[in-house]
Amino acid sequence: MTQAAWDDVEPLPVHTAPVPAYGTGSLADLLPTLGSHLGVPDCTAAIPELAPADRACVFLIDGLGWRQLQEHPDEAPFLSSLMASSRGGTGRPITAGYPATTATSLASVGTGLPPGAHGLPGYTVRNPDTGELMNQLRWNPWTKPQTWQPYPTVFRRAHDAGVHTAQVSAPAFESTPLTKIALSGGTFHGRLSGEDRMDLAAEQLAAGDRSLVYTYYSEVDGKGHRFGVDSDAWRGQLMYVDRLAQRLAEQLPPRSALYVTADHGMIDIPFDEQSRIDFDEDWELRAGVALLGGEGRARHVYAVPGAQGDVLAVWREVLGEQFWIASRDEAIAAGWFGPQIDQRVYERLGDVIAAARDDVVIIASENEPNESKMVGNHGSMTEAEQLVPLLEVRS
Repeated sequence: MTQAAWDDVEPLPVHTAPVPAYGTGSLADLLPTLGSHLGVPDCTAAIPELAPADRACVFLIDGLGWRQLQEHPDEAPFLSSLMASSRGGTGRPITAGYPATTATSLASVGTGLPPGAHGLPGYTVRNPDTGELMNQLRWNPWTKPQTWQPYPTVFRRAHDAGVHTAQVSAPAFESTPLTKIALSGGTFHGRLSGEDRMDLAAEQLAAGDRSLVYTYYSEVDGKGHRFGVDSDAWRGQLMYVDRLAQRLAEQLPPRSALYVTADHGMIDIPFDEQSRIDFDEDWELRAGVALLGGEGRARHVYAVPGAQGDVLAVWREVLGEQFWIASRDEAIAAGWFGPQIDQRVYERLGDVIAAARDDVVIIASENEPNESKMVGNHGSMTEAEQLVPLLEVRS
């Protein structure tokens, strides 16, 4: 591109990014709303459309965004039939939170806090104490969980308030640090099959006069990453999870509400140089960068000392028509990570933050070989990634 062409580039204004609906309709608002209905102290009914129920169950389907569900009614007839009554009969979705990624979203669900408070603001972020990138999904390198995320979960607060509280998920998740800091409280029940999880979730829901139960299924996301959201493998998983949701709904005990939601949506990215920008092979993007964090559509960029301004300028120049490019303070002021940023979280955020608007990813073929090969991707603030269902069944 010639210098004249560069001069014509108009970067996307930071304020035009569609910020998640923190405080009124995001994943972080779901459990505080349910907790308020159940009499849990210091919980606020932030999603006013939801009516109280004595027993509440959240079924989180990893990777099933609102847009993907809209586009596949034949594969998910049961879930699709609930869309008109989503979010308390409004027929509207809620938002995930930024970035729209599993570790961040699960922490938002479980703590009832936005990313700027709970402190898991990305797939990988820099640990200010060590200078290393910390993978918050795999918890690598190991970091003391309660130091990284010190707030009690809503599940724990509900259990302390006398609510029967349980999580039903794959056995492998029982002792993970992410579970401990995001989803702990009450009793964890590990079950391998989806059918067993649904049956046990219904049993646990009936086990108390006031109950809060969480269950989870991951493979919609897994197939989306590997094969894409327009693949037969992904469609097969959607068909399966639709049957699971119906199985659980049909077993609800009296005075119950089931909420089916997700942690993020997903989009497929073509395998071409225009759609997959390789950081490891781009000298301009690498200049002045000490660490590349986040993921392909939601990058945290950590500059070498003194190079922050230059890195911001170059990333805006090279990517500013496809990505919202913000400095750390600009992203905070725009509310990307929520209305407040805890001091311990501030330096976990990139000096430069890049959120994709277009169908494009920033891969790192050498340092992130597996992630760079994924067909389906997520993380940013587009509707396909941010909007998630809040489907409701009541008994």
